Amino acid sequence: MRITAGRVIMVLGMMAAVAAIAWFLMPRPTPIETAAVAKGRFLASIDEDGKTRIRERYVVAAPLAGRLTRVALKAGDPVAADDVVAAIMPPPAPFLDPRSRREAEERLGTAEAARERSRAVVERAQAQANQAKNDLDRTRTLVARGASTVQALERAELAMRVADRDLRAAEFQDHAADHELAQAKALLGRYRDGIDAPSEPWSITAPVAGVVLRVMQESETVVQSGAPLLEIGDPRDLEIVTDVLSTGAVEIRPGADVVIEHWGGPGALSGRVRRIEPAAFTKVSTLGVEEQRVNVLIDLLSPQPQWTGLGDGYQVDTRIIVFTQDDVEIIPAGALFRRGDSWSVYVVVDGRAQPRTIDLMRRSAGFAAVSKGVAAGERVIIYPSDQISPGVRVSSR
Repeated sequence: MRITAGRVIMVLGMMAAVAAIAWFLMPRPTPIETAAVAKGRFLASIDEDGKTRIRERYVVAAPLAGRLTRVALKAGDPVAADDVVAAIMPPPAPFLDPRSRREAEERLGTAEAARERSRAVVERAQAQANQAKNDLDRTRTLVARGASTVQALERAELAMRVADRDLRAAEFQDHAADHELAQAKALLGRYRDGIDAPSEPWSITAPVAGVVLRVMQESETVVQSGAPLLEIGDPRDLEIVTDVLSTGAVEIRPGADVVIEHWGGPGALSGRVRRIEPAAFTKVSTLGVEEQRVNVLIDLLSPQPQWTGLGDGYQVDTRIIVFTQDDVEIIPAGALFRRGDSWSVYVVVDGRAQPRTIDLMRRSAGFAAVSKGVAAGERVIIYPSDQISPGVRVSSR
């Protein structure tokens, strides 16, 4: 049988069509995203945002009630210890209605009359004391000459002592009358020119050296005793406070290392947990869920010139290290899935997905530490979909 060229071309065309149909019907590899298993040091951390605050803050308050003069200091001004930061003037006297003012004027007249009477009493007592002294001198002379008795001398001495006591009593009464007159004048001092002397201010000093953080009352006003006026602190003495879930706070220990990121400057800062507060508090999350949170206090370990731009109340991100393990296989946490009661991953072997049961040691925010099941260099599928099954062909994107 003779084979012509046309017949060969027809057979080849049919074979190509069959191959094309077979290739078209053949299952396509499922596109996947993979990551290599790494080996190294694994760190598990609790990541939360925090804020800086000055460790020791001093609130300067009014020591007594009065009229506060305008505070010239502004936030950011440096102050030294014992510098005058504010001044308080005595509070103004209350207004007197016409009747009360008239009564005060009458009391002033009474006080002036009482003082005049006390001065007259002093003058009379002074005259009596002088007379008693002269009588005593004459009696002593007569007794010395034998012209008078000892009993007369004793009576003269007694009269002299009584006159001295009366004089002192009159002087005390006159002194009291002067004070009563001054009180009456002081009550009417605001209505009379030139009676009251200018009031002396009470100076308020800074307890420590530092920087003014906030001025609570800047304008001149009347304040009560204990009213806060301004706040002073040292901006170089910063700490970080971050609130974590109470379930995570159980794992944190004092002395744990902390990495401070996204603080506004280059690189990351290092810190250390100083204290975990013993009491939790309720906080509503952005999703409206009530959470029990605990404050964790962190000390900055990086040199101060490195974070000189940080101030009080600045926002930072903190990573509190709660677990470390060296020389361990590390995979992305997105590669994990549950199969029964065990954790598993899909490993790419010769272009196909093969399930692998693993022993999970610890997982953190984005990674997991595996003690057995995978080896360094193998590639695992990240976020396997429902299209991935054992033995299915896959192609990495």
